[in-house]
Amino acid sequence: MICSLCKEKPASVHLTQIVGDKMQRLDLCEDCAKVKGVNDPTGFAMADIMLGLGAAQELEQSAGGVEIKCARCGFTQVDFKKSGRLGCPECYRTFSEGLSGLLKSMHKGTRHVGKTPESLRVSREHSDRLRSLQKKLSKAIETEDFELAARLRDEIKQLPERPAAAKGQGKS
Repeated sequence: MICSLCKEKPASVHLTQIVGDKMQRLDLCEDCAKVKGVNDPTGFAMADIMLGLGAAQELEQSAGGVEIKCARCGFTQVDFKKSGRLGCPECYRTFSEGLSGLLKSMHKGTRHVGKTPESLRVSREHSDRLRSLQKKLSKAIETEDFELAARLRDEIKQLPERPAAAKGQGKS
């Protein structure tokens, strides 16, 4: 097995972390393990190795080397480095500057928007399309562009009453 970091030397240190129902595995050569501090359990967090840069290191840089502590729960950057988790909702505000860069490197953005069920997404698109066509129709009538108005009217009539993904769901 080859080292997950340098991808050159054979791995002799094997780390496994299980969080919830997900397992993360990391295989390191001796040199990379020493560089990452794997032989010192107090200075090592698997999250740091997985992220490459190191979560706590990024937080410390944003704080200018000053130890920041959450006013609500007392959580520190060192606590975050050890556990890979924050202590309370207030920690997100306290460590926001360092976390934003970290989250951007891990995810698409820094704001959770969730997922939309397919039927709701299709229904919204259908409603938006209908609304847009109705606005164009009103404008065409105002400007007395009756040919365009007739085409838009026909297009509106062609739209299904309910979108395909929403049929069979909801009220009967």
